[in-house]
Amino acid sequence: MLQVAIIGASGYTGVELTRILCNHPEFELTAATSRQYAGKPLSEVFPNLLNKTDLICENLSVDELCKRADLFFAAVPHKTAMDLVPKLLQEGKKVVDLSADYRLRDVAVYEEWYQEHSSPEFIKETAYGLPELYREQIKKARLVANPGCYPTSIVLGLAPLLQEGLIDPATIIVDSKSGATGAGRAASVGTLFCEVHDGFKAYKVGGTHRHLPEIEQELSVLNKDNVTISFTPHLLPISRGILSTSYANLTSDISEEDLRKLYLDRYDAEPFVRMVPEGTFPATQHVRGSNYCDIGFAIDKRTNRIIVVSAIDNIVKGAAGQAVHNMNLMCGIEETTGLEGAPFFP
Repeated sequence: MLQVAIIGASGYTGVELTRILCNHPEFELTAATSRQYAGKPLSEVFPNLLNKTDLICENLSVDELCKRADLFFAAVPHKTAMDLVPKLLQEGKKVVDLSADYRLRDVAVYEEWYQEHSSPEFIKETAYGLPELYREQIKKARLVANPGCYPTSIVLGLAPLLQEGLIDPATIIVDSKSGATGAGRAASVGTLFCEVHDGFKAYKVGGTHRHLPEIEQELSVLNKDNVTISFTPHLLPISRGILSTSYANLTSDISEEDLRKLYLDRYDAEPFVRMVPEGTFPATQHVRGSNYCDIGFAIDKRTNRIIVVSAIDNIVKGAAGQAVHNMNLMCGIEETTGLEGAPFFP
């Protein structure tokens, strides 16, 4: 059994990591850190974990952590991660970082959207943790930057089109809708029940969401040239899930049948990407609790525009599940291990 630890176990990503790892046959969860709940059983903080783990939340130094595990999930906010990750790497540990600190390859772009980077020397060796695009790099990496939830849903939806030059990248428009867990577990007026229930709103409008440079970075790699998009996120009155709808002008007169074959061929070997049946479209309730990304599309013949719809669970495929997928690859374990469960329904 490989010993793993979660740094920052008291958030939604932390509890989802714990839920998955408790049933993982190759990983043993040996430490879970939380300053807020130090000294409390993790199953008291999250009653859904009752009889699944006897771990006590601890506030451990990096030196203490290094004695407890060889593999680490850093489920902490940006800035906090960059203070921890270099020390873990220097001690020979493997890390999947779920913050934004190592996702952006251009340090100047990171500093424009976040803050000064204190360990840019590690960015060059970081693998971007989208297995469907970077599987081989992830296998060799000691540090993987787990993608953001919005980028995961959008990039997977558009990748086959950009790789084949079938859309005009200058025409890409994306709107995404996320459940309230995307805002984290910390108390906030904007995510109180009465503020979210029976409502639906856009936020970070006008190209101001911090996932935007990450989305454009990965779409630019696929396009082999710079891509700038219009992106608007929305808050749904649900707990978990992301539905992204992407629009772009087609560059050729291609049939829906040929496009479907393209998608099926591209994702046929991918265990966690599902093309929904022809004539149907993804829905958040069909991926809840799973590591799947469901994709569907249609061509608007009036405008010669393709509309791609993709759905993920933001705290599984968009966070914890993808992190475990990455760690499986890093450790040479069958990549689907611990992640095979069907989605919740209803």
